[in-house]
Amino acid sequence: MTLLNPRHLDRPYPDARSAEVMRRTVEFFEAKGLQKVKEDDRAAVWYRDFLEFARQERLFATMCTRAGYGAPDCRWDTWRICEFAEILGFYGLPYWYTWQVSVLGLGPIWMSDNEAVKQQTGRLLEEGGIFAYGLSEKAHGADLYSTEMSMTPAGDGTWRANGRKYYIGNGNEASLVSTFAKITDTGEWCFFATDPARPGYTCVQNVVHSQNFVAEYELADYVVRPEDILLRGDAAWDAALNTVNIGKYNLGWASIGICTHAFYEAIHHAANRHLYGMAVTDFPHVKALFTDAYCRLAAMKLVALRTADYMRSASADDRRYLLYNPVVKMKVTTQGEDVINHMWDVIAAKGFEKDTFFEMAARDIRALPKLEGTVHVNIALIVKFMENYFFHPVDLPPVPRRDDPADDAFLFNQGPARGLGKIRFHDFRPIFERFDLPNVRLFQEQTRALEQMLMMATPTKEQAADIDFLLALGEIFTLVVYAQLFLENAEIYGVEADLVDQVFDVLVRDFSRFAVILQGKPTTTAAQAEHCLQMIRRPIPDPERYGRVWGQVFALRDAYSMNP
Repeated sequence: MTLLNPRHLDRPYPDARSAEVMRRTVEFFEAKGLQKVKEDDRAAVWYRDFLEFARQERLFATMCTRAGYGAPDCRWDTWRICEFAEILGFYGLPYWYTWQVSVLGLGPIWMSDNEAVKQQTGRLLEEGGIFAYGLSEKAHGADLYSTEMSMTPAGDGTWRANGRKYYIGNGNEASLVSTFAKITDTGEWCFFATDPARPGYTCVQNVVHSQNFVAEYELADYVVRPEDILLRGDAAWDAALNTVNIGKYNLGWASIGICTHAFYEAIHHAANRHLYGMAVTDFPHVKALFTDAYCRLAAMKLVALRTADYMRSASADDRRYLLYNPVVKMKVTTQGEDVINHMWDVIAAKGFEKDTFFEMAARDIRALPKLEGTVHVNIALIVKFMENYFFHPVDLPPVPRRDDPADDAFLFNQGPARGLGKIRFHDFRPIFERFDLPNVRLFQEQTRALEQMLMMATPTKEQAADIDFLLALGEIFTLVVYAQLFLENAEIYGVEADLVDQVFDVLVRDFSRFAVILQGKPTTTAAQAEHCLQMIRRPIPDPERYGRVWGQVFALRDAYSMNP
């Protein structure tokens, strides 16, 4: 499995412009250099240099403009968005963040039928504009039911918007802010395009100390005109949730980018450091930590890429992506924490040094599972699909690798965000059967033990309402889905058997760990606890396989270092 290496951008693209965007972005950061990136980070400098570069190179315009609203090279192409997000995360979370919150802000606009605002948005992107997503509030977070931002009819066909939004990235300089509110006389939800340059908009503060501007803004008798309305009623509610499906998927790619850069830095340091007469990378525990980190990182990337295939191939009749998407948001980002932790256990105090990328990575990797949607929220969503996934598979068309240059139109026409219980999945078992590898087989046995528990010691209604119990069960279920997506892409990309089985060595251990947690929950029944014990298995070791995978890992010791 090939990790991103800015020295060798060899990912194939069907058009020259996509490759140019990646190359020019890398050139900008390499010219800026690690020292300046770190200086700006410590000083919490607003990244105006990057935004000016993005304007000159039309980066956001190319990547974020829907086809038909900009130049011919513009389209919403999730295939190329993946690498763009990965590259931004590779050089620093703040650069990813200003793009990411623009993606969220654009969601309700591109989902609306307001052609005038959509045409305006295309022009603003071409001019280098950034965008913001005015959803969260200080007292309620992203609890849409409790939204206090109000729109009151003024009697002349307009409304007056009043209220505050909190934790809104780019709220200081956004060209437009997609603001979520409630209309007072009808009780309808509404998204409207807010222009921060107009009277009534006040950027109150930056709520964090960071290069990012994470705003609190206030609307005081802000005039909302009919031409500002994006969506009303159920359509606005659906857009709020569907925007999350599009935008927050990118959290996984930020984690992948951060971990990849940190990996290069950490293994280079360890391989060139000697203790007690031997290289650090000669210690058995160090080899194990780096091998686990590499396996987790390879799986993260393959799972996220495979999920993109399902997103791009989705339709009203095939919404499997609504399970796979939160798996990326939750599992890929928490795996990122594990990757950093493994490497930090090796490099130790080096990970705190102010001139390393790792110091930034160790701090920022914690944010991603928590940014705009917690692990708990995503697991609670994931478990809604568990019954249909295990027990009601249907024949669905296989989804190929989707690297074609298409505009992913369905993402902005997802329809109602309801009916999750009706979504069906293909049988996950055949992909496991096609990999005759020891630890894949062992993982299958663990999965069958989980299925037996669900059938013979089915969780009760009371347990289903117990979030603590549900989260533990959800972690195990998520592992099965994660392993399925990994294997599907391992097959598509021709990943060698050694790496596949070593990844499953990690997954078998994780399955056992979560089974122990579920077994120990106070509301787990005695029968369920017995089934949990059947899920606890020891991976099948193979020193020769392990040695070959370690050889791949060690070969990366001098593969990349950022220009100083």
